[in-house]
Amino acid sequence: MRTIVVSRFGGPEVLSLVERPRPEPSRHEVRVRVRAAGVNRADIVQRLGRYPAPSDAPSDVLGLEFAGEVEALGAGATSWKVGDRVFGLVGGGAYAEALVTHERLLAAIPDGMSFTDAAATPEAFITAYDAMTVQGKLAMGETVLIHAAGSGVGTAAIQLARLSGARSIGTARQADKLERARELGLDQGIAVTGSSFAFAKEVMRLTAGRGAHVVLELVGGEYLREDLGCIASEGRIILVGLMAGASVTLDLGTVLRQRVLLRGTMLRSRPLEQKLDAMQGFARHVVPLLANGALRPIVDRVLPLAEAAAAHSCVESNQSFGKVVLDCG
Repeated sequence: MRTIVVSRFGGPEVLSLVERPRPEPSRHEVRVRVRAAGVNRADIVQRLGRYPAPSDAPSDVLGLEFAGEVEALGAGATSWKVGDRVFGLVGGGAYAEALVTHERLLAAIPDGMSFTDAAATPEAFITAYDAMTVQGKLAMGETVLIHAAGSGVGTAAIQLARLSGARSIGTARQADKLERARELGLDQGIAVTGSSFAFAKEVMRLTAGRGAHVVLELVGGEYLREDLGCIASEGRIILVGLMAGASVTLDLGTVLRQRVLLRGTMLRSRPLEQKLDAMQGFARHVVPLLANGALRPIVDRVLPLAEAAAAHSCVESNQSFGKVVLDCG
């Protein structure tokens, strides 16, 4: 099978197309013929050597989300049959024409959804739903601050917030992304320009001094300092990404006075049972909304598997809106 491998740590040029044997499914696993794979920031960080693959994933093959067809069943696998259209998350290995995964880490692709759209869905919507709704406990009438509003997770979170009856405020580095995000239901947008990353005062103005009840923190670094400047009493900051860095000096007095919950989350490092719970929650609560059109993945562009390096360059440019997807044939 055709596979994209990381020959060494470095820029997009270290990605190369090779032939590898098809993997064989073990007990309770299935092999999926991958038709499309999403490209994520985590792939880029791993390519740079700063995000090691978990022990159960190939160390030199990237890719966390995929869509395709069940191709083979391992012993004891009874949840699917050959030919079923499925999508899901893995610890790595999706940049290939086939992969194996636990049968319960898959969900059925809704009728009418393309493999391209399906591949752009799991990471964005599982992350947004789990962080914002399950862990952040966002409620109707509350305000959520969504950073990187034009990202895959950001565009998913905006739609989920709209359906939950919450008010959303989004940030982005480019104003045009905020305009496009409004079409998805974003209530207000803040363009974060310059090097100061200032947005707290504007959030406080937009909320009449009350602040945001939940912050979906996809950027990290200095953004966390600003988050504390606009968090509501008993607010919840859910830290998902570290694009702006892993270190920052915080005013812990604000955490105490406002009784703030600051929680980090990383699905990739969770035990299998917790991953299964997240996938089942996605299948129960999110997939039906994708099926009826209430939610939709946002795809910026699709590139062939062989052009994975170009796909990484596109994501790293910060010019894409929504997801970049690889067509795996």
